[in-house]
Amino acid sequence: MRLHDTTSAGEGLERSCQRTRGREWLITSRPSDGVELFSAWFAGHAYQKHRHDTYAVGVTDSGVQVFDYRGAMHTSTPGQVVVLYPDEVHDGRAGTDEGFGYRIVYLEPSRLASAIRALRGVASSLPFVSDAVSTNADLARAVDMAFRTPLEPLAVDSLVVDLAQALMAGERATAVVTRRVDVTAVERARQFLDAEKTRVVHSQELESLTGLTRYDLARQFRITLGTSPYRYLLMRRLEFARDRIHRQRPLAEVAVDAGFADQAHFTRAFKTAFGLTPARYRSLLKPASP
Repeated sequence: MRLHDTTSAGEGLERSCQRTRGREWLITSRPSDGVELFSAWFAGHAYQKHRHDTYAVGVTDSGVQVFDYRGAMHTSTPGQVVVLYPDEVHDGRAGTDEGFGYRIVYLEPSRLASAIRALRGVASSLPFVSDAVSTNADLARAVDMAFRTPLEPLAVDSLVVDLAQALMAGERATAVVTRRVDVTAVERARQFLDAEKTRVVHSQELESLTGLTRYDLARQFRITLGTSPYRYLLMRRLEFARDRIHRQRPLAEVAVDAGFADQAHFTRAFKTAFGLTPARYRSLLKPASP
């Protein structure tokens, strides 16, 4: 099995990567209580450089997965775990001619932060795992169980706790959030952005809502949730659009409904966030089992 010489950057969700060799596909459960399950198989270059505002914890199932992340090229082989911090630019491609398959759990930082606060008894900054690729057995077990259990509310709660504990065990250092971070204000801003995701939200609105200046809110929002208020709002808008794509709506209509100025703007934003154009994403979709 020869590595490509490169330096650039049941059924349903448990579908075997080997059975569909030569035909690229992806399956997503859609977000549920802050968790999304994503499974895919790619033959060559999978994703352009992009970033999302969730944690990504995945397991490589087949082939060799190669990706650029935090200034270095990483390689993951079957059984290894990949952990990506929110809002970090990365890409993805096959490392050999055989292609690669993987399963991944996307976890909203707000859910993770709540679990860590409960486990530690104090608000803490998000855990950063320095090794993007590892053999962390606890993380691998949590990902595997996520794909074997229906995403019911109690199952999601257990999954979030399992991921939180494993990420805390593997993080570089423990950083407790000081009193200068108003967790309640940040959560109020997050909920407001969730509710107003398809329109432009102005800084003055968040200042009035939280009692923080726009700059202090931006700082505290990133400490608590790993991204900026603008990026958080944009990703909620794109998630709304992605749901419309799953419902087979025309892309021009999706762009308007999601609050984008035009389809070109929507396409650029979607590709920047997910590494695929909306049309390419739609063409790869396969239905997930209930």
